Amino acid sequence: MRRQILIHPDPRLRKVCDPVTDFGPDVSALADEMLGLMYEAPGLGLAAPQVGVIRRLLVLDCAKSDDGEAPAPICVINPVILERSDDTSEREEGCLSIPKTFVPIRRPAAVRVRYQDETGAGHERDFEALWATCIQHEMDHLDGKLFIDYLSVTKRAMITQRMKKLKRERARERAGA
Repeated sequence: MRRQILIHPDPRLRKVCDPVTDFGPDVSALADEMLGLMYEAPGLGLAAPQVGVIRRLLVLDCAKSDDGEAPAPICVINPVILERSDDTSEREEGCLSIPKTFVPIRRPAAVRVRYQDETGAGHERDFEALWATCIQHEMDHLDGKLFIDYLSVTKRAMITQRMKKLKRERARERAGA
């Protein structure tokens, strides 16, 4: 059965994820499935808990195909931020688990991340600009944190109520189909 992107509120989105320790073919298959869901949505990143898998794995691709850049997908497993820039940037963030909601969030403008790929090989990479925002957003998911957690309690509650309504509407549509 094909996985679906979970919509907030869902308790799985609030779980701290376990490290990936087995780098067999299931990890590559999960990453491929997640990339497919991400591109289809469309989005720039997707973390495993967003599809109900409570593991420290995320995929992202911030290349802009409309700017002529070729897709540049990466799978990031067990990431750790080694360095954060003092400089910050504020970008409109959205989330596939909180559809049609975009708010400005301030984060470090650049980060250095140590991670493993689907084979278990280790990497270190500097992420800047949109890539830095995206990886930090997705890494938050691995710790049970959503971008709306950076907002006031009132704004967060309003968004949560809107998502509950969306989930009810989608459930009615599925029941009627």
